[in-house]
Amino acid sequence: MMIGITGASGPLGRATAELVLQAVDPRDVVLTSRRPEALADFAARGARTRHADFDDAQTVRTALAGVDRLLLISTDAIGSRLDQQQAAVSAAAEAGVSHIAYTSVPAPVPANPALVVADHAGTEQALRESGLRWTMLRNNLYAHLQVSVVERAIASGRLVTNSGSGAAAYVTREDCAAAAAAVLTRDGFENRVLDITGPEAVSALDLLRLARGIGGRDVELVDADDHAFALGLKEAGLPEPFSELVTSFGASTRGGFLAHVSGAVAELTGRDPKRFEDVVRAAGKS
Repeated sequence: MMIGITGASGPLGRATAELVLQAVDPRDVVLTSRRPEALADFAARGARTRHADFDDAQTVRTALAGVDRLLLISTDAIGSRLDQQQAAVSAAAEAGVSHIAYTSVPAPVPANPALVVADHAGTEQALRESGLRWTMLRNNLYAHLQVSVVERAIASGRLVTNSGSGAAAYVTREDCAAAAAAVLTRDGFENRVLDITGPEAVSALDLLRLARGIGGRDVELVDADDHAFALGLKEAGLPEPFSELVTSFGASTRGGFLAHVSGAVAELTGRDPKRFEDVVRAAGKS
């Protein structure tokens, strides 16, 4: 069986490729990227590295020739990636791929205000309608992206949030990679939706307690509405598209769309996912 990974030069792609190469013969692995030269280290170990650009479906068809099971990693072109990813699904089917695992988002339903939902929901629909076997890997928010939130709260004495009383089951990229590698290298996960989460849902109050404990100082919790929160991010220097995206994830957290905790990581990998607090404390020691 030939295993493929798109976007293999990105952080999640590289982490997944590393685990897959440890589990199967590298000659049975196809790694694609718009920059295949960035995969030279994997090529040196025997993996096949190929050029694929989602803006050019022919490159995808060519790159995936011979691939049976594919990890389709969502691109970072939020708002314009749906057409690309739908075309990639079609190209994969034409190339003979039989099973696609896709990195999605929790609860990709219309009520979820996260700006990424439409892209993921549309790609999931394309997979369901493709006639291929599929696995939806609905990865929660990355834990490491919240480390700076805790650090800023400690430094400023204020934790500003628009997540209200909601919580998110933050997960590490490494656990997401391990889950994806398991789906690629083992049978039994076809046509399943898997929520890839950390072991607990973390609220703003949990972040506050963690900041106080690590910083050894009082930290104030500041609840902001979405407009004020986005404005604060922009004033802090975050470009508007990213400030709107971060704000939308806060609204999604507030609405309860990211709070579900699953046992998928343990089921797939045989070990528990890493705790959010351990991620934050480890970052402080590095």
